[in-house]
Amino acid sequence: MQDNLKFFFNPDSVAVIGASSNPNKLSYGILNNLKQYGYQGNIYPINPHANRILDLHCYQDIASVPGAVDLAVIILPAETIPDVLIACGEKRIKACIIISGGFRELGENGKQRELRLHDIAQQYEIRVIGPNCVGNINVTSGLNTTFIKGMPTRGGIGFVSQSGAVCGGVVDHVVNEGIGFSHLLSLGNEMDVTETDMIEYLADDPHTRVIAVYVESIREGERFLKIASSVTVKKPIILLKAGKGESGARAVSSHTGSLAGSHIAYSTAFKQAGVIEVNSLRSLLQTAMAFDFQPLPQNNKAVIFTNAGGPAALLSDSLDAHGLRLASLDDVVQLKLKEKLNAAAQTMNPIDMLGGATEDEYAYAMQVVRESSEAGSLLPVLVPQALVNPLAVAESIWKEAAEGKKTTLVCLMGQQSIREAKRTLHQHHIPVFDYPEDIGLALGSMRRYREHLKERKEDADQKPETKPLAAVAWFEKNRTKKQFGEADLRPFLELYGVQNAAGVTTQDQKEAVNAANRLGYPVVLKIISEEILHKSDAGGIRLNIQDDEMLLSAYSDLISTVRKNVPHATVQGVMVEKMIDQGEEIIVGMKRDANFGPMLMMGMGGIYVEAFKDVSFRIAPLAEDEIRKMITETAAGKILLGLRGIQYDIDAVVAVVKAISRISIDFPEVKEIEVNPLKVLVKGRGALALDSRMILI
Repeated sequence: MQDNLKFFFNPDSVAVIGASSNPNKLSYGILNNLKQYGYQGNIYPINPHANRILDLHCYQDIASVPGAVDLAVIILPAETIPDVLIACGEKRIKACIIISGGFRELGENGKQRELRLHDIAQQYEIRVIGPNCVGNINVTSGLNTTFIKGMPTRGGIGFVSQSGAVCGGVVDHVVNEGIGFSHLLSLGNEMDVTETDMIEYLADDPHTRVIAVYVESIREGERFLKIASSVTVKKPIILLKAGKGESGARAVSSHTGSLAGSHIAYSTAFKQAGVIEVNSLRSLLQTAMAFDFQPLPQNNKAVIFTNAGGPAALLSDSLDAHGLRLASLDDVVQLKLKEKLNAAAQTMNPIDMLGGATEDEYAYAMQVVRESSEAGSLLPVLVPQALVNPLAVAESIWKEAAEGKKTTLVCLMGQQSIREAKRTLHQHHIPVFDYPEDIGLALGSMRRYREHLKERKEDADQKPETKPLAAVAWFEKNRTKKQFGEADLRPFLELYGVQNAAGVTTQDQKEAVNAANRLGYPVVLKIISEEILHKSDAGGIRLNIQDDEMLLSAYSDLISTVRKNVPHATVQGVMVEKMIDQGEEIIVGMKRDANFGPMLMMGMGGIYVEAFKDVSFRIAPLAEDEIRKMITETAAGKILLGLRGIQYDIDAVVAVVKAISRISIDFPEVKEIEVNPLKVLVKGRGALALDSRMILI
């Protein structure tokens, strides 16, 4: 029913069910907004107790309206809305916005009422925004079904919010700022239409250049990841996620499960899809404005023009923190700058023209750099001074910026004296920031998006590979078990090409000695118990055993220690494994997130993984180039790539990550799986799983 979404944006007619003639009622505000901002369609107030409202003829009910109705806006007591929605279905209305609250947000009774609405909407194929929302605005057409005061300027930002209050606050904030919007969409409880639906629709909207999103949660995470990945190839998505705290203690069975918290899943999905995540509402608006107003920077180099040293220093730090740097200005450029700037001006980058810098000096400095420097971004900074006219400086900035194609972001510090200058710059699509440190985040986001577009390949979608038949048979044979330690899991991993360190399961000391002699000393002893997945925590590992005598002693000590530390555990035996001294230890794991699906982890392994948290995440399935990028994001990956002068077998690591990815796709029953540590040998020698575990749902 995606086509029905068009009625939320461009309806030929709107019915307001529950319209009131009382100016103090929200429904009066909705009707008034529909009338006053230029919407050209038919407006039908529905109120059985009124003849006319705001000079519009009223109808007793929706069935009384002559002809078709594209969109119904409902604002009535919650208990009456199911019957009203049925009436809309009988009228063949395909889109409804339910403003009223009193549903899922109020508890179980409200949840049941909302489920009833959902069933009705499904029966009549009605798309529903809400309930418990403030409506939507199409700034281009003048459609305003909200009770929000004010109307933003037309522009290229499509704003989607699960919170109506955030929508209202944004409108009030920008109404006099000159920041332009194409749409503002409040979704409320998201009984039907979600942020993913709106993102998908706005991707093809010709008036929307950037999509800004405020969410508290995302339903259908795997669908969001797929849609967002396709949309970010067309236009940027800037997103603010609220509710990042990890509350409540969780019992976890693996390091992967411990580290892969719920917000990690969100951030991983955003990053993988090319969505730009920000951490404040201010950053959301500023970054969206920068994308709307300016072209992407052609490189990571910027030049600062300032009349104050402190703000320039803060801006320089901000650039550095977000992957940007100051462009070098050669002697020729500096000599040219000195021709017309104050004799005491600093002509290196930042270009400090001193406190009394005039509009002509800003224009001249920008012109010289624009024509002579390879910098991709021009960053003027102005602190108001008694002898400086901020409006005149603003005029010179936008005129000079219009002469070239470099990304231009401006910092005007202050408030009272720069208001007119700020509006002027916004009118000419030059974004203004109140504080210098905010520019780095916005420009850094533009840099990352440019790189995302460059790296993105259209053929990145993964074709499903056939499950190994032997793996299917192994899984069926072991389906009754819920958790697997290394001894059980070794043959399953090998079916996916994961090589284990040589090892033998033994039942007593004699078998252990024989196994050690076959493998060759030194060896490792490991306890085998279904109740013990973290062997080191239970004292269930003995390392670097050199001979038979040492093994016999270690075997006895191992058994007694485990029985003391975990008395309830049943010991199935002892694994004798070849000691592997060489190589680097990493972890490769997967935790199945309830929303986004299988989330893979790679990073520093061994017993210190949770202490250092040097890990990178992705959501399966993964292409090989994405796996390699994942590896390079960690300190462990940098070591493997030769940080210490030794190159390790990265190809083997890629193969193991790909194997875990395949397992997570082939068997949705796998909740967690982990190889820790994976011992990575020097280049060409492979990688060996030294320990592993798996948990089923």
